[in-house]
Amino acid sequence: MSNWFSRLLVAAALIPIVLGAVHLGGWWLFALAILAATVALHEYTVLIRGLGPLALASYVGSVLALVGAEVSGVAWMLGGALLTLVLAFLLKAISDVRTAATAAIAATLLGSIWVGCGLAFLILLRALPAHAELALYTVLLSVWAGDTLAYLGGRLLGRHKLAPTTSPGKTWEGLVFGTAATIFVAFAALYQDRHDFLTIPQSLVLGAVLAVAAPLGDLFESLLKRDAGVKDSGTLLGGHGGVLDRLDAFLFAAPAAYFTIVALLG
Repeated sequence: MSNWFSRLLVAAALIPIVLGAVHLGGWWLFALAILAATVALHEYTVLIRGLGPLALASYVGSVLALVGAEVSGVAWMLGGALLTLVLAFLLKAISDVRTAATAAIAATLLGSIWVGCGLAFLILLRALPAHAELALYTVLLSVWAGDTLAYLGGRLLGRHKLAPTTSPGKTWEGLVFGTAATIFVAFAALYQDRHDFLTIPQSLVLGAVLAVAAPLGDLFESLLKRDAGVKDSGTLLGGHGGVLDRLDAFLFAAPAAYFTIVALLG
């Protein structure tokens, strides 16, 4: 099966599920976030296994962050995630694995903050007091559009490497295409509600923030994969790689979008 055909099949199967969970919101979206976090954290743990991560602490901290976001908001989300530090310390104290405690605990906490809190911000976007569904749809569609156009633009016209040592496949030309697509989709998605949600300038600001945050999320994971010497975080999603490969952009974009919207509506 060709890489392109595999990508299309996976996208056709998963996109309706994700959009449906966003529409239903509440515990439906929470359940999907828990599933995604579990698989992504497994891939992350395998990716950094040389550091001796304390996987149980990452799983528990991420679940608590998601529960906190669902039931109470940012403060409880952060509190849940930070419990990872305590649990990781306790697990390391009784562990007989001879890896550096600093590296093991830091890598464990990174998993909860990066994956758990990153996904929790998608839940927080869906819990905004007004236009929540529209806000989350806008983030999802904008990032998807930017990723797709960056890939196509890079394949067709890419000549200048964006980060040759971290992610050799990414180009400046692809970044330009992706940026334009992200900003345009954010503008188009929010245009109809410009008078009672985000104005046109504000929608362009949100699009620009997403256009910066999403590629940075992608490059962040690429840096971890380079350290591990692997191309993809997994094989579960065929041509898309692993679940973490599909989430990486959102794990930076979702927090950036949440705080940008809150600030703009201030």
